[in-house]
Amino acid sequence: MQRIYEDGTYLQHNPSWHEEDSWWKAQKIKKIIQRNHLSPTTICEVGCGAGEILNQLLEQLSGDIEYVGYEVSPQAFELCRTKLKNRLTFVFGNLLEENERFFDLVLAIDVFEHVDDYLGFLRKLKTKGQYTIFHIPLDVSVQTVLRGWPLIWNRQHLGHLHYFTKDTALAALRDTGYEVIDHFYTSWALELPNRAWRRRLLRIPRKSMFMLSEDLAVRLFGGYSLMVLTK
Repeated sequence: MQRIYEDGTYLQHNPSWHEEDSWWKAQKIKKIIQRNHLSPTTICEVGCGAGEILNQLLEQLSGDIEYVGYEVSPQAFELCRTKLKNRLTFVFGNLLEENERFFDLVLAIDVFEHVDDYLGFLRKLKTKGQYTIFHIPLDVSVQTVLRGWPLIWNRQHLGHLHYFTKDTALAALRDTGYEVIDHFYTSWALELPNRAWRRRLLRIPRKSMFMLSEDLAVRLFGGYSLMVLTK
């Protein structure tokens, strides 16, 4: 499936490369960094896409932090190059193939669900940083399984090869050697602009149920991802 990121297919389906969501994701990354009192001096993002998450973190986080983004798609890398600045650089290539690179904090934001051998990817990625932050879409819910087509749409348009619940996502991280330090749900369906009428219809039950039981709301209605800090 990696060819879709290299031959322009992914760009055709996602011309902005989800750049418009980057400010929101950066806020969630900042939240988990601050509430765990991390003070990284180097931050790397693997599969950085358009590079806007790192650009946002540069603006939002204090300190003299060096930011490096790695991207294997030539189309996405061209978007990254427009954001080069002091303390923010980008590399066209695969971080896992660079033997000498090691960072205080590695970000994998909506990444490993796209990777064929995601368990092998996770094991190799663990050697690249002291801490790793993951953002993992939770595609599996009662409503997505009953409707069926959302999972196929995510596969065809977003390149998702693997589908997770909170429990299976955390199990995958623990099985590949990570110590889970902190995690919380992020609600893209509630907090990002929603244009689809079906998604708007679910806003009230999603929000109401989440106030009663976070896990149950996510399992029933979906519309959430998982932010995880590991070591």
